[in-house]
Amino acid sequence: MKTPRMSPTRILLVLPLFLITTIPHAQQKRHRVGFVSVPQIVAAVPGGAAYLDLRKKVEADLSARAKTIDQLATKAGRTRTAADRQALTKAQQSLATSQKNYQTRLNTAFKPVASRVDSAVAAVAKSSGFTVVLDRDVAARSKLVVYANAATTDLTPAVVKAIKK
Repeated sequence: MKTPRMSPTRILLVLPLFLITTIPHAQQKRHRVGFVSVPQIVAAVPGGAAYLDLRKKVEADLSARAKTIDQLATKAGRTRTAADRQALTKAQQSLATSQKNYQTRLNTAFKPVASRVDSAVAAVAKSSGFTVVLDRDVAARSKLVVYANAATTDLTPAVVKAIKK
């Protein structure tokens, strides 16, 4: 069975139709990506400062516990005694429990703040024509964004202004 071949004349007739159907896709609105500093916005929300203080205390405590675990791990590796290994295990379990408890406390404290932050960011982004908004610190830390012109992409001041209204 032979497959039908298209004649050059037929190709020339079909090509403009193909191009016409692809033009609307090429003319679609460009997507704009914006960035916000979540800690700055959270600080502007009523109750946000309390959440940030709690978060700072949690990070300090967990950091101190992790440092203690590192010291205990070094000691347990050096001495290889049962008491040192037990102390290390106990410290690791304590850290895991603390992390879980702190995460629950942080989630509870952030819930009312999050709704205000999310709604303000969404409103400002929509009114400014942004289709995607990222946390600037997360984007930088994850190397998700290599370059962004802060003068045209930073929505933080507008969001803070919207929250303070």
